[in-house]
Amino acid sequence: MQTRKSALLYLFLILTAVLTGGAAGFMIYSVWDLPEVKTLEEYKPSITSRVYSDNNKLLAEFFIQNRTPVVLADVPEDLIKALIATEDTRFYSHHGIDLRGIARAFYRNIRAKRVLEGGSTLTQQLAKVLFLTPERSYARKFKEIALALKIEQHYTKPEILALYLNQMYFGSGAYGVEAASQVYFGKKVKDLNVAECALLAGLPRSPKYYSPFKSPENARGRRAYVLNRMVATGCLAPAQAEEAKKAPLPVQPVLKTEGPAPYFVEYVRQRVEERFGSSILYSGGLNIHTSINEELQNEAEQAVRSGLSKIEARRGKKRASAIPLQAALLAIDPASGYIRAMVGGRDFSQSQFNRALQAERQPGSAFKPFIYAAALDRGFGAADILDDSPLTIKVDNKKTWSPENFTRTYHGPVTMRTALALSLNVPTVRLFEKIGVDSVIAYAKKFGIKSPLSPYPSLALGSSDVTLSELTSAYAVFDNHGIRVGPVSILTINDSTGRVLYANGAAPEQVIKPETAYLTTNLLRGVIEKGTAWKARELRRPAAGKTGTTNDFRDAWFVGYTPSLVAGVWVGYDNHQSIGAKETGARAALPIWLEFMKKALGNSSQEDFTVPDGIIFKQIDPRTGLLSTANCKQSFREAFMPGTEPRRYCDEIAETGEEPPIQDEAPQFP
Repeated sequence: MQTRKSALLYLFLILTAVLTGGAAGFMIYSVWDLPEVKTLEEYKPSITSRVYSDNNKLLAEFFIQNRTPVVLADVPEDLIKALIATEDTRFYSHHGIDLRGIARAFYRNIRAKRVLEGGSTLTQQLAKVLFLTPERSYARKFKEIALALKIEQHYTKPEILALYLNQMYFGSGAYGVEAASQVYFGKKVKDLNVAECALLAGLPRSPKYYSPFKSPENARGRRAYVLNRMVATGCLAPAQAEEAKKAPLPVQPVLKTEGPAPYFVEYVRQRVEERFGSSILYSGGLNIHTSINEELQNEAEQAVRSGLSKIEARRGKKRASAIPLQAALLAIDPASGYIRAMVGGRDFSQSQFNRALQAERQPGSAFKPFIYAAALDRGFGAADILDDSPLTIKVDNKKTWSPENFTRTYHGPVTMRTALALSLNVPTVRLFEKIGVDSVIAYAKKFGIKSPLSPYPSLALGSSDVTLSELTSAYAVFDNHGIRVGPVSILTINDSTGRVLYANGAAPEQVIKPETAYLTTNLLRGVIEKGTAWKARELRRPAAGKTGTTNDFRDAWFVGYTPSLVAGVWVGYDNHQSIGAKETGARAALPIWLEFMKKALGNSSQEDFTVPDGIIFKQIDPRTGLLSTANCKQSFREAFMPGTEPRRYCDEIAETGEEPPIQDEAPQFP
């Protein structure tokens, strides 16, 4: 058979030379530099890469050519029959070229004095697409014929069909029948009916002219022609063809300006491109499985939109800024580090800057928990007394700094719990001074804070820039019993054959003691129960967190968590202008967090934070921090590491004392 096919090629050349005389030399010259068709064995078409959510829902596609390879066994027989009936009736009997077809086309073109038919077989069309340019010339046609003959020498008919079906362009950005089926009908090619098969089979001739999206009438006429050809060739009954002609054409879906989780998808795209390169990303057919949860993502986006609208409504149109107010939200599973939702701004189409990952902003009082955790790790107790009275500190041995509380009032002796719950600045700075700036910086780094932290007293009040990602991931350490797992976005990456190219290998690391993590969480519960984040009590389940506000209300933060989910919210302007008077973390950021968490947690069980072994509880007078007795007016159950609990009991003086009132907070940086 191979010898016969080779003989046919040379016979074709000899006959052409005899018939065309002097043109023979031109033809031989035209086919002299033909490419080797054996390269098809190494040919790898451009394949679409896809990004999936945690439950395997498609989030995005990256491609140069939108193509998904399919094996011939998954292509409906009706589609193959329709294609052959329309494009190449004698496909199974010829050896690459159809002399009768060429003669017929030549005759029709001469009579019409223009090109009506090309007379090309499926094999010729494949040769043109794979190896040649679309120019119309005799030289190109001779090469096409010669290549078609060579392809038929090396490949079987089923192999040629499979190549054709996966390679041809079907319009609307779809290459190959699988991508075309998804684009036009939203389903796999194996599930197409006869009307749909006929429509696809008619598209390669002129995808734009016969497009059901752009030219419905042309598409309907082309489909009818294909169905008639199927009847004429005996592969479809006339009644079936007439029924198929009545089928409605597909309607182009409304295209969204952006897909789900656009900031997250762009982050994933950058990471994959950095690791594997652009070529693999856009043509390698990668399947990228991520940590994002589509339902939580939708709730996060809605919460951000709603929260920003409410802030702007409070400010009124007259005070609206020329640039948009922005917000970011990041939600993480504390145990696995999986990013469950990510919102990097209010509108990805307007700004691709990801404020959840890229914006470096002062965290304000949201930085304070690291100071209190460091203190607890060094033997302080939640009932220890701190001094909330005026303070002046020397800075660089020249300047002085006098930190103030938000209300510019002082409360004298307060417990550590009260100082953190009410976000009192002065006692926090005093605690910071006791621990030491270098120790606090080293401690924060253990939590994953990578941004530079300036070694100045104002660091106690969050004067050094961090990202929302750093801060939210760091709070997850408190939630996860002192174990840090870095934020995880990509779970696995597989190539088009299913081979694993990447698998998440994030290793958990115990960075602080479980007891310290719990004690800090217990303090942060006080921020919600009796402190600046009291609005979060609407969640009606165990939760902990901390507000943060910077000078002139430029940044508003809230990072909070339950045993199963930690989420952080930032609100502000890109140019650092003020959000507006009194727009604190509790007022601007916390409502966004609360709306998201209500929807995210839904009716899930109200799990409480796990108490590690070794923690003891004592009844404490909240005013003095001393052990409570029957003579004390108030009593509070406090958690301690053994040896850090108070030894003395409260006396009658405590009866007349009152706890400081709940207030908002904002630091006063020098």
